[in-house]
Amino acid sequence: MSRLRRYLDYVQPHFERGGRFEKYYGLFEMVDTFLYTPPDVTKGTTHVRDGLDLKRTMTYVVIATAFCVLMAWYNTGYQANAAMAGLGVESVPGWRGAILDWFGYNPGNPIACMLHGALYFFPVYVVTLAVGGIWEVIFAQVRGHEINEGFLVTSMLYALILPPDIPLWQVALGISFGVVIGKEVFGGTGKNFLNPALTGRAFLFFAYPASMSGDSVWTAVDGFSGATPLSLAANGGVDAIKDAGIGWMQTFFGTIQGSLGETSTLACLLGAAFLIYTGVASYRIIFGVFAGMVATVLLFNIVGSDTNPMFSLPWYWHLTLGGFAFGMVYMATDPVSAAMTDTGRWIFGALIGVMVVLIRVVNPAFPEGMMLAILFANIFAPLIDYFVIQANIRRRARRHA
Repeated sequence: MSRLRRYLDYVQPHFERGGRFEKYYGLFEMVDTFLYTPPDVTKGTTHVRDGLDLKRTMTYVVIATAFCVLMAWYNTGYQANAAMAGLGVESVPGWRGAILDWFGYNPGNPIACMLHGALYFFPVYVVTLAVGGIWEVIFAQVRGHEINEGFLVTSMLYALILPPDIPLWQVALGISFGVVIGKEVFGGTGKNFLNPALTGRAFLFFAYPASMSGDSVWTAVDGFSGATPLSLAANGGVDAIKDAGIGWMQTFFGTIQGSLGETSTLACLLGAAFLIYTGVASYRIIFGVFAGMVATVLLFNIVGSDTNPMFSLPWYWHLTLGGFAFGMVYMATDPVSAAMTDTGRWIFGALIGVMVVLIRVVNPAFPEGMMLAILFANIFAPLIDYFVIQANIRRRARRHA
């Protein structure tokens, strides 16, 4: 039994019904049971045969993001150290410099890169966790329910899809919008129809585009400007990417510019394997997104264009560029905002795959597309399930007519 659990057992009478701190008991219990098995057992006859409850589901998702978190630390630091070496900068200002000067800024030193990247990731995540947690506590207090692990997933995913040097006040503003407008106004966890993390990022993208797009926001070094491979592809296709010295394997492993945790397709696929194995993520959605993307890309490859180089971009480049892999694995599979029926999940995933390619190829002003594609599909998820259910009803009616 953990020390936190013993403490909770000691103070539990103060949290009982009508107690002053009743609403906050779930917050402390969430921290304890994230790593320790809950002591509660079923009384009487057991009728639920699946041990995968909400707590364990959310915990598995957080664990699955560990691959992307580690890559976020390394790649953010690597890109910053490489840029500093190119600019001739010997140190970074402020408190980060006071720590990093002890370890150096060598891009070939994995420890130096990991530490440099972690010093950008942790401030973003701590602000996300603190501000979003405050909103969760406020709504739990008002509605009289306990705090659950859903926000742990939202906070982690939200932090991983942000640029490394985004102002922290914008981080707080974005997570506030995502939690309040994207989830709590609809009733909280399990009742939102949009992904809260993507909702917060979408708000920041349209409210503060200079901090969320362009060539100067993806590397945490002042004065450095460099286009992401996806931006290069939008302007010159695969040739532009290769001319910049970027190969496909670099985009697969994730040693490229981009958001904190979105760059590594390998890390995302490792997370996908874990989520599918544990039964948390729907393989139908993941393969639906992939199939929709491949089919649409092949169609554009056949059509071709003399003026738009994105028409000729192969599907395996779309897979590794931008936030496609991350969105396919962690965002599209959100069980609350995605389709619920098995057939609907295939359709839902395919819709995302088609939409992201349409946005990337047909709209050259917005080369990413994954965020908007998932939010668009979230809106249509209930309608997809409705038509799937109605089709099943009509088919059974004909069978028994």
